[in-house]
Amino acid sequence: MTKLTLGSHPFLLGFDQLERLVERTAKADANGYPPYNIEQKGENAYRITLAVAGFAEDDLTITLEDRQLVIRGRQAEAGAERVFLHRGIAARQFQRSFVLAEGVEVAGASMEHGLLHIDLRRSQPETVVQTIRINGAGPKRKEG
Repeated sequence: MTKLTLGSHPFLLGFDQLERLVERTAKADANGYPPYNIEQKGENAYRITLAVAGFAEDDLTITLEDRQLVIRGRQAEAGAERVFLHRGIAARQFQRSFVLAEGVEVAGASMEHGLLHIDLRRSQPETVVQTIRINGAGPKRKEG
């Protein structure tokens, strides 16, 4: 018995990249730091919220390359003048990636109360109806 993968199903022509995107997304979510939410804000609007307590805006970078949204955080090292008796607040660097579907764009980013909000919107493509002319001929008739 042959195993059909998502990208090789005969009714999904041209979707072979979808399987690779799913695999890439699964690998990107290997660790759980920082925690995040994804919410739908409207029919074509979404928001990703990351809990980045302790990070300043200058400690964070957001990039978009080839439909992959990447958020990186790196804090400056605390000086030797600080002595911690207990250190429970994470101060480590992180990278969190999200693969965006085609047509999803980053609308903006904001930060409030230790939460980084990234707003996304999906543009609606115009519906195109195309009529395909049938070329070629069937059997020729003899006219007599």
